[in-house]
Amino acid sequence: IKRDGRREPFDRSKLERGIERSLEKRPVSMNAIENIVSDIEDAAVMSSKGSKEIKSTELGEMVLARLYSIDKVAYIRFASVYKQFNNLDEFIGEVQKIHGEEEHESDSIS
Repeated sequence: IKRDGRREPFDRSKLERGIERSLEKRPVSMNAIENIVSDIEDAAVMSSKGSKEIKSTELGEMVLARLYSIDKVAYIRFASVYKQFNNLDEFIGEVQKIHGEEEHESDSIS
């Protein structure tokens, strides 16, 4: 189910293309991308709870979560399209949020 309420069939290749674009020239193998797509597809089936429909926003959030855990640059690339930032400040805010979380993680490890 799209943001505007339209319904369209799930397209695995469209999901895969979006993930591939965000991971372009990043150190992530095609095999890893296939696994991510399969995991998201499986999670979408589980999330739809038999209704066989899922909101595109839920799919987007699943992609963001996976990308965040494997490659922050890919996360930002995907987020810049998915979240439809209205201006540079929103984009910078997202980058700063990630940067702050990474600093917090490195402080916890030390």
